[in-house]
Amino acid sequence: MTVYFIGAGPGAADLITVRGARTLAACQVCLYAGSLVPRELLAECPPDARLVDTAQLNLDEITAELIRAHDEGHDVARLHSGDPSVFSAVAEQMRRLDAAGVPYEVVPGVPAFAAAAASLKRELTVPTVGQTVILTRVANRATAMPEGEDLATLGRSGALIVLHLAAKYVDRVVGELLPHYGADCPVAVVAYASRPDELIIRGTLDEIAGKVKGAGVLRTAVIMVGRTLRAEQFGDSHLYSAERERHLC
Repeated sequence: MTVYFIGAGPGAADLITVRGARTLAACQVCLYAGSLVPRELLAECPPDARLVDTAQLNLDEITAELIRAHDEGHDVARLHSGDPSVFSAVAEQMRRLDAAGVPYEVVPGVPAFAAAAASLKRELTVPTVGQTVILTRVANRATAMPEGEDLATLGRSGALIVLHLAAKYVDRVVGELLPHYGADCPVAVVAYASRPDELIIRGTLDEIAGKVKGAGVLRTAVIMVGRTLRAEQFGDSHLYSAERERHLC
């Protein structure tokens, strides 16, 4: 039997992929993070499926549930919010399943930053303005950041920075990025992207901290900092240019 790590999307239940929904509907066991995954998604599970909320479980307990379901001959859906490829903590689960000889597959989902960009109605890579997006977080009491991946270092690039899990530390974000991006750099904070209670906060780097704290945003938010967020004067992409030799594609 197989464990399927399924990206549940950023919040809206209908943003799960078709493959994700079909896989979920075929699994007799579903492990999900109750604090993040929308309950409506569980309706995709078979009526008699065993549902396990992992919000209060540690890694050992989650692994035991996955292995138990496998040993009982059941395919297992492991629902993760967003997309499993970033900030999902699936790597350590995969490592343990490898050690136990349990097969698994990954079904991608819509990441939070993509949902946030859609809500902002913005392309994050704009011709002649910015072609690089950095996905990162800030160090806190949880996992430390590797050497060289602090905001002060990453900010030297001037690229659009997308921060997950950082709303609570907005003052630190501002302090470390101000020297590189300037006080007037546009910033957008999207909390609960794609959900009915979605909240969008726009501003500049020198004012965003006050706005975020005033709105009471502490978690489940994406912070974006960069010039592409307000780009209006830029050249057209070569992709659709009349001068492009399309027969060479």
